[in-house]
Amino acid sequence: MTTPPATISGAPQPFGGELLRPADPGYDDARRIHNGMIDKRPGLIARCRSSADVAAVVVFARDGGHELSVRGGGHNVAGRAVTEGGVMLDLSAMRAVAVDPAARTARAQGGARWGDVDRETQRHGLAVTGGMISTTGIGGLTLGGGLGWLMGRYGLTVDNLLSAEVVTADGAVVTASASEHEDLFWALRGGGGNFGVVTSFEYRLHPVGPVVTGFRVVYPFSRAAEVLRAYRDFTASIPDELTLNAALLHAPDGSGVKLAGIVGCHVGPAEQAERDLAPLLALGSAEDVLAGPIEYTTLNSLLDAAYPRGALNYWKSSFLDSFSDEAIAVMVDEFAACPSPSSAFVIENPHGEATSVPVEATAVPFRAPGYNFLITSVWRDAAASEANVAWTRRAFEAVRPFAADRCYVNYLAGDEAAGGGRDPVRAAYGPNYERLVAVKRRYDPANLFRLNQNIRP
Repeated sequence: MTTPPATISGAPQPFGGELLRPADPGYDDARRIHNGMIDKRPGLIARCRSSADVAAVVVFARDGGHELSVRGGGHNVAGRAVTEGGVMLDLSAMRAVAVDPAARTARAQGGARWGDVDRETQRHGLAVTGGMISTTGIGGLTLGGGLGWLMGRYGLTVDNLLSAEVVTADGAVVTASASEHEDLFWALRGGGGNFGVVTSFEYRLHPVGPVVTGFRVVYPFSRAAEVLRAYRDFTASIPDELTLNAALLHAPDGSGVKLAGIVGCHVGPAEQAERDLAPLLALGSAEDVLAGPIEYTTLNSLLDAAYPRGALNYWKSSFLDSFSDEAIAVMVDEFAACPSPSSAFVIENPHGEATSVPVEATAVPFRAPGYNFLITSVWRDAAASEANVAWTRRAFEAVRPFAADRCYVNYLAGDEAAGGGRDPVRAAYGPNYERLVAVKRRYDPANLFRLNQNIRP
């Protein structure tokens, strides 16, 4: 791999963005992503302002043989948004969101975050399923599938994607939709960044808010097993209007006090929400309870502080084959040894509309109701990295006997690799993998877009 020159040359029109080399002011801030564990130094950072800029960078990297990474607007815990020595294509300045309230659609640029989308759509009492943290980038979340607070009622984010503007590996700017580049449109809905750079997303919107019913209840850790069992039993027949996560977590004051909690969003009428949530409130003796009206934008930012930019992150995740009492007991035992006051175990529950779509309709392969287990290890002190990573791996291995051989692709850890007869990316895509390979061969046969959960052509 050669060192990129300081200019984008050979483009059909001048590059209109900003180019940063290692010696330039602002370079160090621009190369850093949300996860403080990632410390890579691109040879050139190209901060794009338009689709034409993106196309110029793609052609430049391809023709020059430079490794290319694509940075959107959000977290990218696995760290694949940054290349070591190559060209980093940065979309983070492209955050515009335009809403058509009459058509109930929104178009958002690829560097936007969910807070940007929520702010604009909620002005009209509309929303689309987005991340459960408002600082999540729309690009990564959408392309991986899109779990969120509205998924029970309105499906995954990809189920609401109407079209996408995409810069392909040959530098072309195309629209992918149900009537144009249909194979690419199918692959983008869950297949990640393997097929091009999405410069804008068009979403279908739904009437939501601006006030919804928020739910957050927190219990002492001594009741953790009871809380997880209650969550499991309740979500076995959960209404579509309600989406809930359970968690083993720590008090937000940094004291390290361990807790168990359930948090969620209900988008139905207030009287229905009150009836639906009553069984969970009946658990009683909670240390903290929120159950009532809250602005959707506020609810969708309640968890932001738990995932600050620059903190060190290492995540592991898998869907569960069994959420049994035995599995719950193992989770509680493992979390008791958690070394960081910022880490958590999270249980997510895809259900309702998110699981009513046929597996072959999009690239997302998990469409059965069930549970996803996620370890979000977060800490501040780099000297504690070895201990936190080791604990995360041990805890995940302890839960593995209850795990399925599939994973939400957005949660695949940066160190996941094929081996021992198992390819984690193939497993994540399951029955849709071979079709994704065929689309990859058509749109990116040389695998220019490979710094991702890579589908090899």
